[in-house]
Amino acid sequence: MGEQGRTSRVFLYDTTLRDGAQGEGVIFSVDDKLALLRKVDGLGIHYIEGGWPHPANLADVDFFRRAAKVRLGNARLVAFGSTRKAHVKAASDPNLRALLAARTPAVAIVGKAWSLHVREVLRTSPEENLSMVAESVRFLKKAGREVIFDAEHFFDGFKADREYALAALRAAREAGADWLVLCDTNGGALPAEVREIVGAVARALPGRLGIHAHNDSECAVANSLSAVAAGASMVHGTLNGFGERCGNANLCSVIPDLKLKMGIDCVTSARLKGLRSASLYAFEMVTRPPRDEMPFVGASAFAHKGGLHVHAVERNPRTVEHVAPELVGNRRHIVISDQAGLSAVQAKAEAFGFRLAKGGPRSRAILSELKRRAAEGYHYEGAEASFELLVRRFMGKARTWFRLVDYRVAVEHRGGKTVTEAALKVTVDGRTEHTVAEGDGPVNALDAALRKSLSRFYPEVKSVHLVDYRVRVINPAAATAAKVRVTIESTDGRDVWSTVGVSENIIDASWQALADSIEYCLSLRGARARGG
Repeated sequence: MGEQGRTSRVFLYDTTLRDGAQGEGVIFSVDDKLALLRKVDGLGIHYIEGGWPHPANLADVDFFRRAAKVRLGNARLVAFGSTRKAHVKAASDPNLRALLAARTPAVAIVGKAWSLHVREVLRTSPEENLSMVAESVRFLKKAGREVIFDAEHFFDGFKADREYALAALRAAREAGADWLVLCDTNGGALPAEVREIVGAVARALPGRLGIHAHNDSECAVANSLSAVAAGASMVHGTLNGFGERCGNANLCSVIPDLKLKMGIDCVTSARLKGLRSASLYAFEMVTRPPRDEMPFVGASAFAHKGGLHVHAVERNPRTVEHVAPELVGNRRHIVISDQAGLSAVQAKAEAFGFRLAKGGPRSRAILSELKRRAAEGYHYEGAEASFELLVRRFMGKARTWFRLVDYRVAVEHRGGKTVTEAALKVTVDGRTEHTVAEGDGPVNALDAALRKSLSRFYPEVKSVHLVDYRVRVINPAAATAAKVRVTIESTDGRDVWSTVGVSENIIDASWQALADSIEYCLSLRGARARGG
C-alpha cells in the first residue's frame, strides 16, 4: 500500500478467552478454554491472552495452572491484569502478584490514558496514575516478563487531552514496556482518525505499537488495518469478533486482510487454510449457529445466486470472487433459487455428480420445474438435499425407496397432558408396513413412525434424527389458511442435510420434508432393501 511507517510484519494477539468471553451469552469452561487455546495456537497466532488470574477469579487461576502443562507450538501465553491500585506499592499489589503467579512468559496490563477516567473512575490524580503505570511495568519487567501495556480508551483520551494520553504511553515505555497498545475501548473511533492518531504516536514515540479495537461503530476491522497502515505491528482481536457489547475486531477477517490484501507476514498460507475450521470451532464452543454472512469464513462468503454471477464464476472465478475460497479453508457455493439460470442448474448438477449439456433439454426442464416450484413457495437455498433429489429424478437416477399409502395424526388431551400419535402405512418393494408411534408433537410422531416402518428394511435410518425445524408462512394475508414452507435439517452423525416441503397444511409440508430427508439419507449411503 506504500503508507509511510507501515510494518512488513504483524504479530497477532488473540483475546477470545478473555475479552471474547465478556460478550453477552459467551461462556467458556476451563476445558473449553484449554481446547480453544490449542486450536488458536494451531492457527499460528503469536500471543494468546488466557484471562485475568485475579485471586477472586478461581476459574482463570485454574486455567493458567493447567495451561502451563500445554505445549504450544506457536503462541506465547499471556496473563491479563491492570496497573497497581492507587497509593499501593507494586510489590504489594495482589493483582500484579497474581500475574507473576500465573507464570506466563508475557503479561498484559491495562492502564488509564484518558484524564476523564483518571478523575471519574480511579478518583486519583493524573500524576498518581502515571506512577501507577510506570511502577507496574517496572515491577513486571524486573520479574523477567514481556510486558504489553494496554492504554485503555486511548483514542478518546488523545482527542480530549493529547499530551496526557502521550504521557501515559511515555511512562510505560520509559519503564520498559515491550509493547504499547492503543485501545479503542468504546469502539467509537473511525478509520481516518485511527490512522492519523497512530501515525502521530509513531512519530512521537518510535517503537512497537499495537491496536485493540472494539466494534461499536462497525469499524473494528477497518480500524485495525488503518492502524497497521500507520505503523502498528500488533493487532488484537477475537475469533468471530466475540466480545463485550458489539464485540472486538474479528480475527477471521483481520488475518486474511493482512495476509492476502496487504501482503503482510502474519500466518503461513498453510495455517490460513485452517481459518474457517477455527471459526466454526469457536461457534460450537459457545453453542451459537455460525453466521453465514461472515466475510471469508461464512458459508455464504463465496455463494453465487444471480444468474450473471454464476455464469461468470464458471468462466473465471476471479471475475466475481475477491480471493479464492480455498485459501481460507472455505468453498464455492452455487445457490439454487427462483433467480437461477441454466448456468446455476448445470453447475449445481455437476456438484451432485451429473453432467448436463449446456442449454440442453434436461437443463431447461429442471430450470422450468425449479421456477414452477418457486412460484408455489418452495425454497431450495436452504434445502439442497431436496434439490438434489429433484435433479436425480430428472436424470432418471432416483430410486423409489418407499411409497406412502396413507398416514393419520391424532392429538388428544389425556389426564392433563397432550398426547400425539401417528399411524403410518408405507410400502417397500411391494410389502406393506403399518406402524403406530407416539411423539412430542405431530412432526415428531410422524418422524418416529416413518423410521420405525423403514428400519427393518434400511437399518441406516435408525441413526437419522432432526437437528432443526423451521416454519415460514408464505402468504400471511391468508391468515390461518396460509401456505407454509417447512425446512428441516437432519443428520446421521456423519453428514448434515436440509430438505423442504410446502403445503397449506403444516403436517403435510412436514411430511414432504421428512420423506425427502429419509430418501436423501438412503441415496447418500447407497442402501439396498433388506428383507425382514
